[in-house]
Amino acid sequence: MTTLEFSYSLNNLSSSLKPFAMKLTRDIDDANDLLQDTMVKAFTNRDKFAEGTNLKAWLYTIMKNTFITNYQKMVRRGTFVDTTDNLHYINSSNIQIENGVFGNLAIDDIYESIEKLDDVFKTPFLMHYRGFKYHEIAEKLQIPIGTVKNRIHIARKQLKEDLMVYKHKN
Repeated sequence: MTTLEFSYSLNNLSSSLKPFAMKLTRDIDDANDLLQDTMVKAFTNRDKFAEGTNLKAWLYTIMKNTFITNYQKMVRRGTFVDTTDNLHYINSSNIQIENGVFGNLAIDDIYESIEKLDDVFKTPFLMHYRGFKYHEIAEKLQIPIGTVKNRIHIARKQLKEDLMVYKHKN
């Protein structure tokens, strides 16, 4: 197959690869990038394509492998190199240093703010916080589901306002 024929075949198959790229990436821009990467790799490796085999299947394989490689690179980006003498590879997302005193103060303030809520708002909010679904809260409290959602929304809004006041004090 000549370069011109190969290029023509790639161009014809590109539209059928787009849905697969969208399925893999779930984002239009990422899908376009993946499609372009696939076409570039296919064209630069055209000498590895065995004439008489399924070009479309070959392109799907290139796309899938490119997606997997890109995903693995993205995961590795979370790792950085420590340039100290011992040269360890450290995954930064697992390393956290917290001061428990400030964390406990914040939790105490949150609980204090929750306690300040009227029971009409506090009860559905705490039930939702503990994992109850809206319809379960509505059944248990014998109120409409819209009322449950509204009361939880109001509770969140009041908590946010109360905690913002605390934040600005300190």
